[in-house]
Amino acid sequence: MANGTNNNSGGGSRTLLVILILVVLAAIAAYALGLFNIDQTKKGALPSVELKAQGGALPSFDVDTAKIDVQTKNTTVEVPTVEVNTKKTKVEVPTLSVEKAK
Repeated sequence: MANGTNNNSGGGSRTLLVILILVVLAAIAAYALGLFNIDQTKKGALPSVELKAQGGALPSFDVDTAKIDVQTKNTTVEVPTVEVNTKKTKVEVPTLSVEKAK
């Protein structure tokens, strides 16, 4: 906050990017810890190309995953209470105009 105004530009995009990075890191960690295993069961092949293309083959995989049991329990935790006050203030915001490429 600067001068009593709230500057929250791009917060949603940043949040989505952080979540995506965390998901990728969690998948890498899960694979490294052996929570799942991927074995290629069929090799891929490029199509033969002459005057006409012959069909290729997609690889297939056999994936074994660890069993994970997620449960919940009731417990008591301390939760802070926060009071938020807002007021309307005129601020200068950027605008965007787009012209189609010629």
